[in-house]
Amino acid sequence: MRNYQNGWRDFSVSSGHDAIHTLDLPSTNRTSDAEISRLADDQSRIVVTKDHDFLDSHTLFGRPSQLLLLFTGNISNNELTALFSASIGRLEYAFELGCLVELSRTAIVVHDQGERPKDLT
Repeated sequence: MRNYQNGWRDFSVSSGHDAIHTLDLPSTNRTSDAEISRLADDQSRIVVTKDHDFLDSHTLFGRPSQLLLLFTGNISNNELTALFSASIGRLEYAFELGCLVELSRTAIVVHDQGERPKDLT
């Protein structure tokens, strides 16, 4: 497997997806969660994060409108890239079903407002 030094961004781009990292933003990692959500929504992007603050914002305010929440624990960039590589097709499908998706080492769960979560594993 190819070593993706910038993890998700490099893998996404090589897989035909458009991706940016907070390091690509003018305020880099100091960009506020609210600004990341605004940019993601304005540009029709999915926020990929382990930060539960985004889950709270998504649940309470619908921002960001699309969220991929990682439940992988401590994981190396290479392990994360391998997980994305093995899951990319199911992740694409998951976002056709709902706007909040959880990815763990063993499962993909889609949440849609008012329905039971769907396990895609």
